[in-house]
Formats: sequence, structure tokens, C-alpha cells
Amino acid sequence: MTATLPGHLDHLTDRVAALRQETAALHAHLPGNGLVVWTAGNVSQRLPGTDLFAIKGSGVPYDDLTADDMVVCDLDGRVVLGDRAPSSDTDAHAYVYRHRSDVGGQVHTHSTYATAWAARGEPIPCVLTMMADEFGGEIPVGPFALIGDDSIGRGIVATLQHSRSPAVLMQNHGVFTVGRTGRAAVKAAVMCEDVARTVHVARQLGSPLPIAADDVDRLFDRYQHAYGQ
Repeated sequence: MTATLPGHLDHLTDRVAALRQETAALHAHLPGNGLVVWTAGNVSQRLPGTDLFAIKGSGVPYDDLTADDMVVCDLDGRVVLGDRAPSSDTDAHAYVYRHRSDVGGQVHTHSTYATAWAARGEPIPCVLTMMADEFGGEIPVGPFALIGDDSIGRGIVATLQHSRSPAVLMQNHGVFTVGRTGRAAVKAAVMCEDVARTVHVARQLGSPLPIAADDVDRLFDRYQHAYGQ
């Protein structure tokens, strides 16, 4: 581990410090929205214009999390800055960043309802306008993969290749989301759990009604390009 950036990266010191602070702060949304328990889950963010990203240190409790617990890695998953061992998901995040230049942030959770769908290996069908807005269709399921190398990252990239969804349910594992920023990935993780819960409840009452593909397209386009300030 290293406590300072390598000399050739000295010019990035202030930006890296800000990245670590912002990434640490984003983690509060995970327990705050009931998406994680104990030390599970993580947020990562790419430093724009570089081959660096920050990710939560492995096994650090959320109550104790500070900027110093964010480990900075290169896109091969090698530690560049930090006194902690990086998350066990680091290689997966690094793979996604290497293969998706549009991704600036990622989140991993084991949120209860979405992970229940993952345990069944079942996509969440697009039966809510909020799903059409945020996910552009169903939330897909990625393949089973073991933790510890880039296998999960490969599954994420392959599954989302032909999907508009920023979320994927990795079979028997949990939720991974991507976004232009870390905040966007956090939002997708929060909304993924919300719709997973609602669709589960709807199925207890009967058969949810699918939304027509043309209407999904219209809803997605409006939300992505016209909604908000």
C-alpha cells in the first residue's frame, strides 16, 4: 500500500483527494436506503480523463467510512494510493471501466428484493413506468461468476451490451449498477431495489401487466432527455 501518489501523478493530488471524499460520501446512501448490511457492498468512481478509480476498502464498516478508506487503483486493479486492501470486487469494477468508457461510477449491493430475483435467475419485467424511465425495459440477469477476479465484470459488460438498463442482477449474487457518475449509479441501485420490491408485491396479487414496447421507448426518451431541471 502507498500513502502518497507516485511522482508522475503528483499533478492529480487535489483531484484524487476530492474523488476519495466524494466516493466516501456516496456510500452513505447504501445503508441509508437499506441496500446493504454490515460491510457488504461498495461504490466506485472513475477520475475523469485518467486511468484511475476510487473504491471502498475491503470490509470497512459504513459507520467508520472516511476518504482515507477509499483505495485508488488503476484500470488493471492495481493499488495506486491507499492504506487499505481494496474491495474484493475491484477486478470486476476495473474490467467494466476498461471496457465501458461511458461508465464513470459503479455500485454493488445485495439489496433484499433485487437479490431475491437474482437468486431465481429471473429478470425483473418492465411493468412499471418508473422502470421504463430509468431502465428502458426489464432489468436483466447476468451469469453466475465467482468473486475474486474479473469474471463478474465480464458478465456485467456482456449482459448490458444490448440493454439500456444501468442495472444487472448477477445470478445468485446481487445487484451491480453503472452510471455516468457515481451518483447516477447509486440512484440506479436505489431504484432497482424499489422496483424489485414493487413487482414482487404485484406478483403476490396476480399477474403484472407488461408495458408495450413503444410506450417503454417513449417513457425512456422523455425521462432521459426532458425530465428534470
